[in-house]
Amino acid sequence: MTKQTNTHSASQIQAQPPLLEVKALKKYFPIQRGFFKRVVGHVKAVDGVDFYVNEGETMGLVGESGCGKTTTGRCILKAIAPSSGEIWFQDPNLGRIDVSTLEHEQLIHVRRNMRMIFQDPYASLNPRMTLLEIVGAPLRAMNLASGKELEDRVAEMLRRVGLRPEYMRRYPHAFSGGQRQRIGLARALAPQPKFLVCDEPVSALDVSVQAQILNLLQELQEEMGLTYLFVAHDLSVVAHISERVAVMYVGKMVEMATTHELFMTPKHPYTEALMSAIPRPDPTPRDKRILLTGEVANPAKPPSGCYFHPRCTYVKDICKTEEPAFDEISPGHFVKCHRAAELNLSGVMNLA
Repeated sequence: MTKQTNTHSASQIQAQPPLLEVKALKKYFPIQRGFFKRVVGHVKAVDGVDFYVNEGETMGLVGESGCGKTTTGRCILKAIAPSSGEIWFQDPNLGRIDVSTLEHEQLIHVRRNMRMIFQDPYASLNPRMTLLEIVGAPLRAMNLASGKELEDRVAEMLRRVGLRPEYMRRYPHAFSGGQRQRIGLARALAPQPKFLVCDEPVSALDVSVQAQILNLLQELQEEMGLTYLFVAHDLSVVAHISERVAVMYVGKMVEMATTHELFMTPKHPYTEALMSAIPRPDPTPRDKRILLTGEVANPAKPPSGCYFHPRCTYVKDICKTEEPAFDEISPGHFVKCHRAAELNLSGVMNLA
């Protein structure tokens, strides 16, 4: 896989306001018990997340399974309603709007510019619909095209993702996993959006097919001026495609920085542990993998203080009682750790 250079320079991106800005986002799922379904607690799937995505960049969002990555992405699109927080999006037609406050009719207009690519290319496509119906569905729902114009736009979109237009009369069962993911990508891009949430779009695919889809995503980003929030658990993939990376742990954002800075000089102990787990084709001796002790914190009953402190080797008394702030310790590098300024943690020396 060859890393492509984004058309937006760092200075150009930072000179513009963020395309997406998320403030104090929370999503709590109620725990109900008894015949009357009495609420006895909440699962804090997303617990006060703050981050931003600049126009034209790819923002990686990583963490263990169950940390709240996918829930965060779905809340941003309001596919599920957030419990609280703000989701500010710079819509080309409507201006800067808080997506979390929009009703259904308003969301239809916003979702023309905010779309999602799903993880499972088999479950995300209706087996009873042809490619014409699948890719054309958002165009019909948003009254963007119909009849011959709709067929022409579907054919063009299939070409852009590497599929032949004559396939539009076929059903999903006739295609491989990689081809199905291209169909899902064509459906997401049909209304010509500005922002895509990519929910682990290559995790269900073979490695060779992963490379093809990742390179396609980068090519389309260049051609169409797209912005990505790339949700993944494979750090090698994230390093390849992302300009910046944010790390989540039990519903909270614990670190956010440029890809190079995060991988080379992590400042949170959890990020250091993730870096040590990246497999590298290097026969020379290197530092041993950091094996975290204990279990991931229960999001329904998280520990006091820092959520990571029961598993952290650098823990101090303050970590057990006081929750750290998500502070900017250097330009663009945010960390949620009491000891971030004093710790010298190990990263990945070679991202290739």
